[in-house]
Amino acid sequence: MKSYKEELHICTSRRREYVNITPKVEAALRKSGIKEGLLLCNAMHITASVFINDNESGLHHDFERFLEKVAPEKPHSYYEHNGYEDNGDAHIKRQIMGREVVVAVTDGRLDFGPWEQIFYGEFDGMRDKRIMIKIIGE
Repeated sequence: MKSYKEELHICTSRRREYVNITPKVEAALRKSGIKEGLLLCNAMHITASVFINDNESGLHHDFERFLEKVAPEKPHSYYEHNGYEDNGDAHIKRQIMGREVVVAVTDGRLDFGPWEQIFYGEFDGMRDKRIMIKIIGE
């Protein structure tokens, strides 16, 4: 069994943003040479997420609207966590959207269902963050 690890670095231009990272994940899979196995992709920060869904801007707007209803950014005083930082909402949003995805690798390709893509969800952005890709298999 082989393993391969790669880190992606990302810095969003807004506090909250959704970025399609599927092409970068597919590039890492090609570099790995692994044809059959599993790929793990996870956000390495507690205010960011990696998730699978449709690449449709209306849906991303719906995520944003839903998350703001559940965990609004303001007022900052609403969150006990906020003191040194003002990102209590971002921690909750990450819990809802999830930390990572695992995708089967079949014949050297990500084994997706229709319309599935991998996204990085940023909830406290405008600074450097990392995404880890770990692939195991043959």
